[in-house]
Amino acid sequence: MKNKILSFLSVLLFFIVSCQGRDKKRQDQRVQNEIQLADSSDQAIFNSLRELAESNSLDSLAMGDRVIEVAKMFLQTPYVAATLEENEQEALVVNLQELDCTTFLENVVVLSELFSHKMVKTTDFLEEMEALRYRDGKMTDYSSRLHYFSDWIYENEQKGIVKNITAEIGGEKYNKTINFMSSHVDSYAALQADSNLVAKIRETENKINKRELFYLPEDRIQEVEDKIHNGDLIAITTQIKGLDISHVGIAIHVDHRLHLLHASSAQKKVVISDLPLADMLMNSKYQSGIMVCRLQ
Repeated sequence: MKNKILSFLSVLLFFIVSCQGRDKKRQDQRVQNEIQLADSSDQAIFNSLRELAESNSLDSLAMGDRVIEVAKMFLQTPYVAATLEENEQEALVVNLQELDCTTFLENVVVLSELFSHKMVKTTDFLEEMEALRYRDGKMTDYSSRLHYFSDWIYENEQKGIVKNITAEIGGEKYNKTINFMSSHVDSYAALQADSNLVAKIRETENKINKRELFYLPEDRIQEVEDKIHNGDLIAITTQIKGLDISHVGIAIHVDHRLHLLHASSAQKKVVISDLPLADMLMNSKYQSGIMVCRLQ
């Protein structure tokens, strides 16, 4: 009987080891077959972020907490402006090595959603990025990208990705004519190269101008800081004529005050603002207030 038991245990151990070997082989095969990002450095960063998310069990966190943890992974990443404008034809750009304020926020949003699951693949990341960045979730041409951030909020609210909470936390009507892109064609290489795109952009601007927009004026932000949660998305409204939003970032509370986790053009990297958000805006003559949305 003893020999039979030992024989059974030996077979069971061999079976377990064999299964683990097959599982490891299948996992290695999945990684090998997975589509890779065009830049190997971006792929390496993505792989590292994925491993960090798994090792720290980010899938167990509530969305707001997960957003903060993912955003902190990008701290000190260099700021580089206009990282989406380098191609002659519109392409789904991924650059995890250099970020502007919008691409920082988009990367954090997509990864925070994906890291609620296990076994995240690069293809998932690319699909979700296209769905977030483009009108109706599909990239067609330059005009399909959500250039105006109030339009970004509106479109992604329709997709069920975010909820615009600006009005419910006390926001006021944001009465402003949006036409900056069509009025500054010389500032956009794609518009200079194709006049048909200008007409499409103007059509988008007309749609935005028919919507009822709300914002929270800068002098009222501090009084409602407790209604803005960690991980909420912050869009900073501007005094610049024709433009809706001039900067975006992520809400984070530090010492009981609301700060901004963002890719800073002034500091040339991703940082947590030294000043509370309300104080930061009051010190700027070009910024007027904020819009706030929450990931769903």
